[in-house]
Amino acid sequence: MTKPILITGTGVVSAIGLDKNETLDALLNNRSGVGPLVYLKTDHKEFPVGEVKLSDAEMRKRLNINDNAITTRTALMGMIALDEALKDAKLTSDMLPKIGFISGTTVGGMDMSEQYYLDYIGESTHKEYIAVHDCGSCSEMTANHFGKFAFITTLSTACSSAANAIILGANMIRCGEADIVVVGGSECITKFHLNGFNALMILDTKPCRPFDATRAGLNLGEGAAYLVLETEESAKRRGVKAQAILSGYGNACDAFHQTASSPDGEGAYRAMKEALQLADIQPDKVDYINAHGTGTPNNDVSESQAMIRLFGKNVPPMSSTKPFTGHTTSASGSIEAVFCILALQHGFLPVNLNFSQPMEDGIVPVHQSVKKELKHILCNAFGFGGNDSSLLLSKPEL
Repeated sequence: MTKPILITGTGVVSAIGLDKNETLDALLNNRSGVGPLVYLKTDHKEFPVGEVKLSDAEMRKRLNINDNAITTRTALMGMIALDEALKDAKLTSDMLPKIGFISGTTVGGMDMSEQYYLDYIGESTHKEYIAVHDCGSCSEMTANHFGKFAFITTLSTACSSAANAIILGANMIRCGEADIVVVGGSECITKFHLNGFNALMILDTKPCRPFDATRAGLNLGEGAAYLVLETEESAKRRGVKAQAILSGYGNACDAFHQTASSPDGEGAYRAMKEALQLADIQPDKVDYINAHGTGTPNNDVSESQAMIRLFGKNVPPMSSTKPFTGHTTSASGSIEAVFCILALQHGFLPVNLNFSQPMEDGIVPVHQSVKKELKHILCNAFGFGGNDSSLLLSKPEL
């Protein structure tokens, strides 16, 4: 058993809320944030999405950022979530030089690159946005809004990015390289994003239905979430309490295909198994699985097979929360980790919205509201190329 890694602060923004209170209310009342495109400037209005319900201008105003300042939607959402996480953990700007920041994103500043692309090549204007196109720039803008962190690191492993940021931060704490690390991810919807997934033919023109026999694809989403990881000694010294414990985690890459998941769920199986082994917890102690559950025909079969391999006939209650938010891609691991922490704190199973017909393998997700005391939750985030990660989140001992 390793020393506990405490989660002492969390912050989240997504299609269902601009903070944790709004998010919890939506989860408890089964209120989805998926709907028609509003903020992304594109002609493709046929795909429902989970957009954060603020324009860039409204986010700038909320954050007191000048209209002329160079920033991106990914960074703006990250700032909103990071602000909540830092305040939640009672971390102030003068403490940041001793704290690390690790963020996951893949889209980065692509939203502004798309908007000004013709200006770049035709009129040589707006070139300042070329410098903030890359993923690292978004992390730096997010972090620098609050002060100077000890270090800033960016991870980009597609849809497991934020989960891997959490794992990297946890490993740094375990190795004694840091006492406190803020981890998570942020990702906005872009035209490249939308068109890319459409080219793969995995977008649904209706609200997504993970683990349903009629599932036809995913809905894209956007958002950000950050968690404050901390040693037990540091938390005691600062007088803060744990919201949850990161008791285990695992990452595996089956490298089966550039985009598709393996039919037997090898990567997912290994990631979940590794998370349980690190925590020294038997499979029958898991109370709920927050599945990656994208709603694509391939993913949901693969993930189901992985769960059956690990848990046999006793697969714990499981669901996908992506019908609430859409698939927030690189940010999904941290956004859904916050959902899991809220479930631990308030004793409920998040509902798999839009479910009606079981798949052939017989795994039926939670599709009705259930109040239940929870102690251990697995949270899955799987990326293209088979880069699969799983987090084991546990309720703190009183």
